[in-house]
Amino acid sequence: EFCLAADMVVKPAAKPAVKGPTRKQPLRFTIQCSADVLDKDIVDFAAFEKYLREHIKVNGKIRNLGKDVHVEREKSTIHVISSVPFSKRYLKYLTKRFLKSHNLRDYLHVIASSKTTYDLRFFNFETDETDDEDES
Repeated sequence: EFCLAADMVVKPAAKPAVKGPTRKQPLRFTIQCSADVLDKDIVDFAAFEKYLREHIKVNGKIRNLGKDVHVEREKSTIHVISSVPFSKRYLKYLTKRFLKSHNLRDYLHVIASSKTTYDLRFFNFETDETDDEDES
């Protein structure tokens, strides 16, 4: 048998307060250029924004952004805001495809600078002189 002492009171577990339907925060990703890439002016951000609008798939269909995905451009920065599940990795894939189609893939690469941001940067080529020229 289980016996409770007179001074012990059993309280029912407190229920959490029920709020209205919670709205999920939209996913926000950014693609931007490093300063040296901006100086060279080799990336056309208007064309890049158009490319993203035409190639991002929503529910397995391209050109189906609707109200779920927004692509915005501010000078040399592109923001992709999504209210549906969206992968940052997919954005990197599309960026690399855009660079490849514009023959920039040999000069630029896409680097994650934070959890929600990608940077376009030049490859760091070391310009060391080789000794082959002196021997001939």
